[in-house]
Amino acid sequence: MLVVGTLCPNGRANFAPVSWNTPVSEEPPAVAIAVGTEAYTRECLDFCGEASLNVLSLDDAQLAYDLGSTSGREVDKVSTFGLELVEGESVRPPGLSRSLAILESRVLGRHPVGETVLYVLEVRRARVRGGVADRFGYLLSEGVNVLLHGSGRYFYGAGPRRVAARRATR
Repeated sequence: MLVVGTLCPNGRANFAPVSWNTPVSEEPPAVAIAVGTEAYTRECLDFCGEASLNVLSLDDAQLAYDLGSTSGREVDKVSTFGLELVEGESVRPPGLSRSLAILESRVLGRHPVGETVLYVLEVRRARVRGGVADRFGYLLSEGVNVLLHGSGRYFYGAGPRRVAARRATR
């Protein structure tokens, strides 16, 4: 699960969780997210063309639920939820200071699919909090539990449990 930070036509920063997301390219580094066609986040992404993709910990499940249960059309989520922001280094939208990682991204393409728009975002800069991953950025450190969304009010964590697969035998 990612929390998408955008700048909106009303001049405010907006943050909304997206459960449907996936890496789609290593070169250039890119991520795809699905956003509802009626969502204010879609309007903001179309307006700004950039986003911060914020990775939260399991401890932030309530915040993710709250952000997804209100609309930035009616509510200033930054002040309502007391969000502490960090300025973007390569994009205009800010990130959430509590994030385990922030992927600063720009929209490469948008593809309407049913009730959603699939956005492909190029990652311009990845910022990872110290102590979250190994020095290569691949393995999570002990005690780190990335927030995943199950459905509705249910969330799960993806901790540092590691299982090595064996090579296939023929």
